[in-house]
Amino acid sequence: MFTQGIQKAQASHRKTSVQQLLSLLILSLLALTIFAGKAHAQIVGDVDVNVPFQFHVGNAKFPAGMYHIRMLDDSTGVMEISSADDSTSALFQVRDTEAKSAPAKTELIFSKYGNRYFLAKLFDEGNPSGSRVIDSGYEKRIGQAGAPTEQHVPTHHRN
Repeated sequence: MFTQGIQKAQASHRKTSVQQLLSLLILSLLALTIFAGKAHAQIVGDVDVNVPFQFHVGNAKFPAGMYHIRMLDDSTGVMEISSADDSTSALFQVRDTEAKSAPAKTELIFSKYGNRYFLAKLFDEGNPSGSRVIDSGYEKRIGQAGAPTEQHVPTHHRN
C-alpha cells in the first residue's frame, strides 16, 4: 500500500513537471514571436547620410560629413556608424521607438542642446516604428540645462 502511494505521487509529480515544461515552452515561443516582430521595427539595410554639423553618438564625437549607418545585431540592438572613408566609427545601442506618424522619408533625428547635436532616433520611410539611441552620460548632463529641439536629416539606403 505504501509503495502504491509513492508510485502515484511520482506519476503525479511527472505529470506536473511535463505540464510546467510545456507551459514554459509555449511562453518561450510566444516571447520569441513578440521579440522577432520588434526586430523588424528598425532601419532595414544600410543607410548613407550627409550630416551638416558636428554631432555626438554615444560617447563619440563626429565632424560634419558623410556617414554610413548599419544594424550589426537585431537581437541586441547594436548599430555602427562609420565615416565614408572608414577613418572613424563607433558602435551604439538602440531601442525600439514609435513616431507619432509614419515619416515621409528615411531620416535621422538629432536632439539639439544649444550648439550640441546628439543622434537620437532613426526612422525608415513610411514606417512609424524606428530606433531610439540610448542616451550617453554626456548627453544626460547636457540635457539637464533644458529641453532639446529636434533637427531632422534625410538619409538614403545604400545601393
